[in-house]
Amino acid sequence: MADSMEPPPLFENIDIKGNLDDEDDVFASAIQEQAPTLSLEDDDVQELTNGDTDFSSKLKISDSKPEMESVPISEKPVTLPTMEDAEAASGDQFINISITEPQKIGEGMGSYLAYRVCTTTNMPIFKRQEFVVLRRFSDFLGLHDKLTEKYLKVGRIIPPAPEKSVIGNAKVKMSSQPEGGTVNGNDFVERRRAALERYLKRTAQHPVLVLDPDFREFLESEIELPKATSTSALSSAGVMRLFNKVGETVNKITYKMEENDPWFEEKLVHIETLETHLRKLHTNIEAMVAYRKELAHLTNGVARSAAMLSACEDHNSLSRALSQLADTEEKIEALHIEQANTDFFILCEMLKDYLGLLGSVRDAFHERTKLFQHWQHSQQMLNRKREAKAKFELQNRTDKTDQAGVEVIE
Repeated sequence: MADSMEPPPLFENIDIKGNLDDEDDVFASAIQEQAPTLSLEDDDVQELTNGDTDFSSKLKISDSKPEMESVPISEKPVTLPTMEDAEAASGDQFINISITEPQKIGEGMGSYLAYRVCTTTNMPIFKRQEFVVLRRFSDFLGLHDKLTEKYLKVGRIIPPAPEKSVIGNAKVKMSSQPEGGTVNGNDFVERRRAALERYLKRTAQHPVLVLDPDFREFLESEIELPKATSTSALSSAGVMRLFNKVGETVNKITYKMEENDPWFEEKLVHIETLETHLRKLHTNIEAMVAYRKELAHLTNGVARSAAMLSACEDHNSLSRALSQLADTEEKIEALHIEQANTDFFILCEMLKDYLGLLGSVRDAFHERTKLFQHWQHSQQMLNRKREAKAKFELQNRTDKTDQAGVEVIE
């Protein structure tokens, strides 16, 4: 009965192959794979009908495989986004910082200058778009110390803060400027204000430092920041900082690391050469500024002499000529003074900032040398502890051996 039964028809009314010309077929572009062809001989069919189930050896599977379409592969290398690309993506963000209206707070030697820091930005990390705060000079130095402590050891170049001036501070403190009044017309205060503004702008242009919480607190917090006592030149922390700086300077001069990386060696030589040339240029520009100021002073003397001669001269034409000469010399004097101030604030101060930036780069490179020294010291200590452990093992001192093993692991 089993032989007379026929299997029911399957998929007789369904087109398994599918119509390839159908426009609605979403798989029309897919690669059509044909199933392996099964072939049975006549004797094998007879064995199957007789109930022989061991027909796996009689089964022949065609090894023909459909040809795959060749897909062109792009040979362009995959590039990862760089920091420049990230900055270009956020190119519409900006931050503008200006420092205005230096104010004298307090009286006598206990007084200090506070600067009005105005910030305008559209960066989402800040709470508002515009904010104004008052900051004293020690706050700027404290911010620089915090950024240096966090980022210099990882190789970040921190923009240098303006240097302290004990004589300039003493002159401002002993001046007759009333408390709370704006200090105007003081060259020292104006130079420091411009230097602090350049320092904040350079820090804000750094893609990492601008996101630092301390920097954002410095710009946003309306409350007075805690006084940075370590920035005082006459404090114990200032004296210790001076000794540490002297020690690091001596270490830089006496210790020379054998550089194995040609890139670092090339850059270090380039920075040293550039720093030497900039120092010479800075010295020459300072001499030129002093020469222009002296020339303006001498021109003022010529103008006054011509004015006196014009007043004493009885001849009207000659008197008018001398008077015009005096006016011309006064204009030349004003031009010399303006040129001297421009050379000082644009060239001299800018070169001084660049020298400070090169010093920051050298400090970042010196961190690599300090790390190498620390590694050498640690290697020497490890060798000593291993030698001590081996010595204790030879002496069969198990109590000391265990302790030495723990020290080696540490």
